Amino acid sequence: MVNGYQATSLNEALAILAKEAVTPYGGGTDLMIAADEKAKYLFLMKVPEMKNIVEDKEYIRIGAACTFTEIIESTLAPAILKEAVAQIAAPSIRNLGTVGGNICNGSPKADSALIFFATDAKLRLVSSKGERVIPITEFYLGNRKTSLQADELLVEILMKRTGCNNYYYKKVGARAALAISRVSFAAVLNIEQGKIVTCKTAFGAVSDVIIRRADIDAMLVGKTINEARAVKEDYLAAFSQAIVPIRGRISAEYRKTVCMNLLRDFLESNGI
Repeated sequence: MVNGYQATSLNEALAILAKEAVTPYGGGTDLMIAADEKAKYLFLMKVPEMKNIVEDKEYIRIGAACTFTEIIESTLAPAILKEAVAQIAAPSIRNLGTVGGNICNGSPKADSALIFFATDAKLRLVSSKGERVIPITEFYLGNRKTSLQADELLVEILMKRTGCNNYYYKKVGARAALAISRVSFAAVLNIEQGKIVTCKTAFGAVSDVIIRRADIDAMLVGKTINEARAVKEDYLAAFSQAIVPIRGRISAEYRKTVCMNLLRDFLESNGI
């Protein structure tokens, strides 16, 4: 049993954060492994403002305390997100683990964060002093490092309602229920009136942060499929330079090869 507080509303949670040095948590799947007996924690699973999956005119808004199972069962969550979180660990972990925890632990291997990078999602961060909405790409500062302030909570993830139906997702791991990816890749591509209007790619478990290079993806935007084929090798070469994997249990060379193979397969699956 962890020490600390349990909030039943967002205002209550923010008030506790404003005056106490506490670590927020939801499902507690990380705490099962590495809880600090001397630390104080703030339980968020009973905060209703963080438990909804709703939509407005522009976004699907996913509460940070929603579990992976709740996302899978939602009629609003996009298929690309459902597919990714369905591959997280085992059902018992998916029933407890939350999307907010997956993002806020700052890991470049986080399965849901990869999807939010590939879809240019935004994060709604709230404190007792106000709130800010930032692109998820600005949230990550390094491995296990984020821009979340001590008195802030990630309350919602905002995904565009449209634009991610034509997607590509692959997770490469040692076994189906392995929680940690060796390499993961997600991408979306949209064509309107014969031209590519959206191309977004993201690579996880490769570097200190998830790799999202909008500047390189822009090489294909505005082009027809034939025109995209003409610059395909330049596009691949640019990513080959940009992807510099970290070394770990899996070799950097292996990660680099897998990344480039997945990127090429994504292009070929779209006729490029």
